[in-house]
Amino acid sequence: MKKLVSAAAAPVTVVDVAKEAGVSPGTVSNYLSGKRRVVDTTSEKVATAIQKLGYVPNPMARGMRTGRVNTLALFSSMPSSIAAGPSRLGFLMEIAASVAMAALEHDCALLLVPPIKETGGILGSTAFDGAIILEPDSNDPLLEPASRRGVPTVCIGRPPQSDIAFIDLDYRTMASLLIDELESAGAKRFPLITSLADRQTNRDFADIYRERTERTGRYSRIVEIPEEEAEQSAAKAILEMLTEDQEIDGVLVPIDAMASGVMTGLRQAGRSVPGDVRVVTRYDGLRARSETPPLTALNLHLETVAAMAVDQLMLLVDGQTTAASSPPPAPELIRRASTTTITITQ
Repeated sequence: MKKLVSAAAAPVTVVDVAKEAGVSPGTVSNYLSGKRRVVDTTSEKVATAIQKLGYVPNPMARGMRTGRVNTLALFSSMPSSIAAGPSRLGFLMEIAASVAMAALEHDCALLLVPPIKETGGILGSTAFDGAIILEPDSNDPLLEPASRRGVPTVCIGRPPQSDIAFIDLDYRTMASLLIDELESAGAKRFPLITSLADRQTNRDFADIYRERTERTGRYSRIVEIPEEEAEQSAAKAILEMLTEDQEIDGVLVPIDAMASGVMTGLRQAGRSVPGDVRVVTRYDGLRARSETPPLTALNLHLETVAAMAVDQLMLLVDGQTTAASSPPPAPELIRRASTTTITITQ
């Protein structure tokens, strides 16, 4: 008795679609890639054939035709102590999740590159269509190699080079909102604890802080610490300052990892928040929300920022010139218990 073997149906190809639509395979490819215009009547025939046959484009084959791999890469030079932290749910990861969702809208996947100092290997061995760089510093290891190799690039935050596309984040407004909050909460002697890294966010926060203290004649002190071991360095810094100056009643600490360190140092010094010291930070992430008490911070609208960056990058990937994008939504203050004034009634 002859054994019957059932074979799986062969996958539908571009040639099959072309035969069904009565056009050439090249016309079907043009329709799928969008690189060349296909007249409306022909487009309708191809679309009908695709639907009838259940054709699913092969992304690998399409990449070979278009030179695209449909992958975007997200880079950051911030060390993990700041970008992610022990929870792995920090600033970088929230941006990454939002970029991944926006990339899917363009039929692209996301390659998340952890903070690294040497980028030559990844640029030479890993295929991606374009790069998003998160808050680069003046010596960011990716900027020059990406520019030299012609990698389409968009920065989130202003880069040092003027020829790189970017989504401009309003750090000066962020600084003003947080300083206003400290002052309205009654703080009069508060230092700025920030990073040694030469990023635009650090420069703008320092500039606004100086401008405000010079104008008002208020107490002024800027402490810059390394990004590595951010929490431990910040805890040590605030303890040393409190030893020198018992009158400190607030801390402006934009980097949330450092804010966690400041809170640890304040607890070690026996200072209550906000009773003795008010604390504010920039990024409303897990660290800010889970502190005791929770920290006043800013809604940076990162989902919108990420979508804008991906839209700009896809224009570059497609060979178009990016226009100056609209600024993202303005940062919004989220007031929490770290600056709430405590009123004692008799």
